Amino acid sequence: MSQHANSQNWTPVCKLSDIAPNTGVCALVRGAQVAIFRQAGSDALFAIGNFDPVGKANVLSRGLLAQLGDKITVASPLYKQHYCLRSGDCLENAELCVPVYPVRLNADAVEVAA
Repeated sequence: MSQHANSQNWTPVCKLSDIAPNTGVCALVRGAQVAIFRQAGSDALFAIGNFDPVGKANVLSRGLLAQLGDKITVASPLYKQHYCLRSGDCLENAELCVPVYPVRLNADAVEVAA
């Protein structure tokens, strides 16, 4: 999950304990709404844009996590499209995608680079 980014680009957004396993939270990072998810078991972190391009609303942080095949996804709470948390691609419509952001755990702080 940790990507190549300068240390000044990382923004602390919350503590790991602020994100319940298999849920998401929304944070404003450098003017962008970012949905941050914590996968149960591995505590893997993912960060994508919060804007649902189908529902035209900032709601993806409220979506349900699911593993579909080898992809870890979030299902939009509006129209149920699945977005891959690693690539941002929509599984139901190849023309749609959401931005993906580098995310890391630094001590107990979740940090996002945007």
